[in-house]
Amino acid sequence: MIIKKISLTNIRSYEQQEVVFPEGSTLLSGDIGAGKTSILLGIEFALFGLQPGQRGTSLLRNGETEGCVVLEFEVDNNNVLVERKLKRGSKTVSQDYCAITINGEKRELSVTELKDKVLEVLNYPKEFAKKQNLLYKFTVYTPQEEMKQIILEDPDVRLNTLRHVFGIDKYKKIIENISVFSSKLREEKRVKEALIENLEQDKALLNSKEESLEEKRYNLVSVEKELFLRTEEKKKAQEEKEEISGKIEERNKLKQEVEKTKIMISNKKETVTSNIKLLEQLENQIRELSELKFDETKILELESLIESEKKKREKISDENISISSKISSLHLKMQESDTMKEKISHLEICPTCLQNVGESYKSNIINSFESQVSKSKNEIESLTLEKMQIGKSLAQVESIISSAEKQINEQKLLKVKTSELEDKKKRLEEMKKSNDSLQKDAELLNNHLESLAKSVFELSKYENVFEEKQKKLEEAMRLERTADIKVAELKKEIEVFSRQIEEMRERIKKTEEIRERVNLIINLETWLSKSFIPLITQIEKNVMIKLKTEFSGLFTKWFAMLVSDTFDVRLDDSFTPVIDYQDYEIDYSYLSGGERTAVALAYRLAFNQVVNSLLSKIKTRDIVILDEPTDGFSEAQLDKMRDVLKQLNSRQLIIVSHEQKIEGFVENVIRLSKEHRASKIASENFIK
Repeated sequence: MIIKKISLTNIRSYEQQEVVFPEGSTLLSGDIGAGKTSILLGIEFALFGLQPGQRGTSLLRNGETEGCVVLEFEVDNNNVLVERKLKRGSKTVSQDYCAITINGEKRELSVTELKDKVLEVLNYPKEFAKKQNLLYKFTVYTPQEEMKQIILEDPDVRLNTLRHVFGIDKYKKIIENISVFSSKLREEKRVKEALIENLEQDKALLNSKEESLEEKRYNLVSVEKELFLRTEEKKKAQEEKEEISGKIEERNKLKQEVEKTKIMISNKKETVTSNIKLLEQLENQIRELSELKFDETKILELESLIESEKKKREKISDENISISSKISSLHLKMQESDTMKEKISHLEICPTCLQNVGESYKSNIINSFESQVSKSKNEIESLTLEKMQIGKSLAQVESIISSAEKQINEQKLLKVKTSELEDKKKRLEEMKKSNDSLQKDAELLNNHLESLAKSVFELSKYENVFEEKQKKLEEAMRLERTADIKVAELKKEIEVFSRQIEEMRERIKKTEEIRERVNLIINLETWLSKSFIPLITQIEKNVMIKLKTEFSGLFTKWFAMLVSDTFDVRLDDSFTPVIDYQDYEIDYSYLSGGERTAVALAYRLAFNQVVNSLLSKIKTRDIVILDEPTDGFSEAQLDKMRDVLKQLNSRQLIIVSHEQKIEGFVENVIRLSKEHRASKIASENFIK
């Protein structure tokens, strides 16, 4: 990783400033409070965001609502641009916007996602994703005062910190997890031991149930045999009953046949009786018809008479019509005469000559009309008498015709009756034969009826036998049902016992598996406590010894470059610096300020080399940031810093210091100043 530049907007004492970092060694120079450390904090914030316990108000410039840091750096020839923004809320300052651009491809991410992405780019182990940035602090940038605090820290706390940075706290974590796991195993063992406590009792009970099951199966064979015998007895009783039932059914059919025969005999007797009555009627009819005589000539005579009378009736009818017409004509003339009389009696002037009509003239005319009316009346009376005579003649003719027609019908009926005589004689003979046949059938049916009655009487004895067979069948069915119930109950018991035995076998099998699991837990717990934990402890101890040896050697090397040979320094097992002077161990607090700074710087540089050696694939090995590494140094120690910086041999070294002499030890110098409460770059001196 090589930092190329950083842009600060409203960050701490900066309003708006871009700082470019070339490769090689660069000094951030300036008075105290000029804003040197703010740049380093800006770099850390851009990479990892706000740290646990760090407040946004410590970064956002006072009085401003928003702030921004944009950091550009290079990793494995990839250009990376990280952007983070701060925003002031009603109560707190929080991160508002995050984005990362890799080779021109920009992605907006959440705070956590951006940190994970940066760790991925820097190839930091994943376990550092949810922890403080200790790896970055101890390999890239650690304020000198914080390093002094680490040296003065409680040994156990320091060891835990170092384990974490070295990535070997996993051994301690393994031991802790093994302890928790062993506790879980012991708890599981107690629970499972309680589950297998009754295993032997369950096995004994299983044997008892298996014996009972075998006994029930043996009993089932006996009961099934009994059921078979009862079933056979029932079948036999049923067959006997069905045989008797057949006899009863046969008797019932014979009874039905008797009733049918009686009905047939009765019907035949009724038919014979009816036929006898019909025979009597036919004989009477034949006798009557034999006495009747039919004469065809009489019908002809009567028809001739009817024809003659009809002609006479037609002639009389014509005369009657003529007289009626005359009478009507005379009545009409009388009406006309009356009408004229009425008109003339009221006539005063003649309508023809328009002369007065005299009374004598009117009387003569009226008399003339009255004479005509009188004459007409006489004629009407004469014609009426004549018409009455014609009516009588016409009635006599009608009577003669009606009488003749009636005689013709009687003759025709007589003809029909005479023609039926032979048919009736034939029918009479047939009915006599039918009656004889019916009487013979009746005799046969009577004989058959006697035979049926005899058979019915013989079959009646089976009624009592049928009742006995029915009772026997019911008893057989009851016994079969009882045996069947015994078989069903026994089968149900066997089924229940079999299911219980199967369940017990399954339970015992699972219990035995639990017992095996208990044995496994015991073996595992023993192995963990007696083998694995001692092994992990030994591995951790060996790793820590190796790290301590390497760390102590480097610490001695760097300290010797900064301080005279009068001091012998080393690290003890808790990685605490031990300073010997003329065979006496000196407490850290008794050292001068420059000597304490030298101890902290040597510790810092040794730490850096050990971690970079241990974690060789991290991408921050090429950059080192030193914050006030020479605080309290004497002139002689400052001169030795030149050799220290050369020995670092880092691609990019950033030093924060207010010592002007350091400017001669570096390749690039960025001078910072603060005016009107705002920091800015006063000058830049870069070696091309």
